[in-house]
Order: sequence, then C-alpha cells, then structure tokens
Amino acid sequence: MTKEHSYRGRVLIVDDEPYIIHALSRLLRGSEWEVFSAENGGNALSILENTMIDVMLLDVKLPDISGLEVLRQVKNIDPETIVVMMTGHGTIKTAVEAMKSGAFEFLAKPFENNELIIITINKAMEFKRLHEKNRELQNIVSGQAEYKNLVASSAVMQRLLRLIDRLAAIDSTIFITGETGTGKEVLARAIHFSGPRRQHKFVPVDCGAIPPGIIESELFGHLKGAFTGAAGPTEGLLKLADKGTVFLDEVAELPLEMQTRLLRFLQEREVRSVGGSAAVKVDVRVIAATNRDPEKMVAEGKFREDLFFRLNVVHLEVPPLRERKEDIPALIQFMMDKHGARLKTRAGLSPEVAERLLNHHWPGNVRELENTIVQMLSLCTTDTIKPEDLPASFRSLSRRPAASVSEHVPLSLEAYEKLAVERALMHCQGNINDAAKVLNVGKSTLYRKISTMNITLTSLCKS
Repeated sequence: MTKEHSYRGRVLIVDDEPYIIHALSRLLRGSEWEVFSAENGGNALSILENTMIDVMLLDVKLPDISGLEVLRQVKNIDPETIVVMMTGHGTIKTAVEAMKSGAFEFLAKPFENNELIIITINKAMEFKRLHEKNRELQNIVSGQAEYKNLVASSAVMQRLLRLIDRLAAIDSTIFITGETGTGKEVLARAIHFSGPRRQHKFVPVDCGAIPPGIIESELFGHLKGAFTGAAGPTEGLLKLADKGTVFLDEVAELPLEMQTRLLRFLQEREVRSVGGSAAVKVDVRVIAATNRDPEKMVAEGKFREDLFFRLNVVHLEVPPLRERKEDIPALIQFMMDKHGARLKTRAGLSPEVAERLLNHHWPGNVRELENTIVQMLSLCTTDTIKPEDLPASFRSLSRRPAASVSEHVPLSLEAYEKLAVERALMHCQGNINDAAKVLNVGKSTLYRKISTMNITLTSLCKS
C-alpha cells in the first residue's frame, strides 16, 4: 500500500536558546511548513516518537545530551527524518562527525542569511520527497506495494511500515511482540509478500493451538510407522515452507523440549523427521511472534534464553490500538468498505456510534474492532448503524453507573494509565526493567509512556 502523507511538511527546531527558537519559528511559519520546537534533546526525541517529522534543525550543544547523540538516536528512531545541524561552535571535526552520523547539512550560527535557511530546508524536503518516491517506484516494480490489509495513520505505525520496506529485502529473523489482535500476522505477511521470497509459501503455525503430543510431528514431519497412527510419511511445516517464510505465532507457548528442537533448527537450518535419521537442509525465513513478555518468561524459566536471543535478531513491537487512536477512523472505513461489499450493505455509522467506537478501550485491539464492524453490518436493517446495533458489551458499559467524584478516582482512561505507570515505577524504585515486568509491557513501550505522560523518574524515586 502506497503511503501518502496527509500533513504539510513538518520542521522541528531543537535549540536551548529561546530567542533562536522564536526567530526561526517566525521565519518558517511564514512558509508552508508546520513548526515544532524543543529546548533539549529529551523533548526533541519525545516529539519524534509521537510525530512524523520531515526536517529537524538540531543544535550541537544542548543542556542534557549532545546534539550528535540526539542525531544518532534520531537515526535509530526514524532514519527518514532529515537532520540539519546548527552550531555557533562549529569546527571541521564536528561537521565531519555529524555528516558521518547521517546529518544532511551543517549551518553555522549566527545566521547571517535567512534565505540560506529556507533554501536548506527546501533542499532537505525535496531530497526526502524524491527518496520516498524512488522507494515507492521500486516497490511497485518489485511487487512490494501489496500491504492491502495495513492501515496506518499514526506515527508509530507509519514507522513500522517504513521498517517493513527495509526488512523485506533483508533475510533476518524477526520477532514480533504485541497484544492479541494487534495485527502481528498481518505484519508478517506484509514482510513476506513484499520480499524476494514472495513467490514461495508463507506458512503460519499457531504454536499455542497444536496439541503437545503432535507438535514435533507437525513442525518436522514423520516417517511411516514412526509412532502409533503414523500410517504414512508426512512433510513437516518447516520443510513445507522451504524457500519461503514460516510464521511461528505464539512461539512462547511451545513446550521447553520443543524449544530445544526449534533452537537446533535455527542453528543448523536442518529438518530431521520423527523416526528418521537423515537431516535435510531447509532454506526458510523465520518470523516469530508472541503476545507474552518474552523477557519475563525467560526470567521465569518458561522460555529458553538462547532461543529468545536466536529469534530476537530484529524486534518489532506492535502497540495496542488504544495507544494509536489516530488509526481507528481509517481502520473503521477500511473495514466498513471491505465487509460492506461482502455483506452487500452500504450502511453508514451514526455520529453516536462513531464516537463510541473512537472512545472504546479495545482490549481485543484490531481484531475486536473488525468483529464489531462485521456484527453491526450483519445486524443492521437500515442505512444507518445506530447505538442499538452495537454489540451487547457496548450497551452494558453505557448502562453502568459512573463512580462518584467523592471516590477520588481518575475520570479518564489516560489518568488511570498514568497512575498505574507511576505506581509501578515507585514500587520498583525507578527500575525500568522491573517496572515493565510489573506492568506486563515491553521496555520500549514503557519508555514511550514515560515520555508522553511527562513522568519524571527522579521525583518518583524520592517519593
């Protein structure tokens, strides 16, 4: 799916001098650009985590971390962001280091020519547009633009799509984590069908649904007579995926003995059928996924640490739908069009229903949203879906009495979430790893929440 940007060009100014931010903001807001600003590196990275930034004007000297370190982190968070370094203390050595780290251009302060700033940003914007257009054309030529089920408006999901573009041609093992229903298999399919293995099979394996007694046979195959009931030879799923991709969904549910066999397969890339002695080489890309916290399971002895490291070559974390509500309107429209055509209905949403869908917590994530859309379209008898067409769970929630103000509880979901994060951090004395385990979220998710909720670790640790 070609990704189109619905926003104007966005520029982030990062400088610890308020007057420079003010002057540059006035200069740039007279153009077509949307301007953001930050007075330190931490705030700049926080903005980048939650907003797609096209060009960053970044000062070399900042009060918390150096501009060069911010530049390196920017390239890790979003390599597509164009960074123009600024400094009043410029040296050839600093300029060379910045360019090596991925800076697009270097501007010296004080700025004597405002037109040069505009020209530099225009060049950066044009470079980015040409780069994106070239990538899209390459995707079309190679058949990599087939993300038909990927709908992404939020910054975090746009970033995942960019990663897919890069990972499709790289044969690395990928480990996808995220809650149930977030779309982990959709991402895995997009990676496979946009890469060089797309002409071969994509084989999904639900590791949590296969009975323990037959997992080995399902994965590796068996010979005739290998066990009671083995009337004939069977090719295992790993061999079936030869030259293609095997998707090991809920891999953390595998019994420990099967984790050992899977580890050996990942090391040797050989399949030995149950009852057989000969090993067969298999060329297969492995994408694994889990809705559990694998690091927590390793600590509890339920998931082999060496298998975790072998799978976790490239880690993709899919955030829950409640953390990317910008995606909900586009997802609703996509699902209404998709299932409306299948069910032969053109029903639309009433404003009340649309509001409830946007504000729902969605514990089942995208899968729950899709099931809700299908149910409403199936049961609606008019051209407009009304509140009474919503599933019973929505109606029962609306009838529950609200808590009284005297109970002193937060009145919004965001407030509850912030309170939970703060209490976990206080309980763990600011230890991110421990707090992430308490909250049952990934470390990167917790870092993002701390940043977006403006939580100060030092104050919590002193409490």
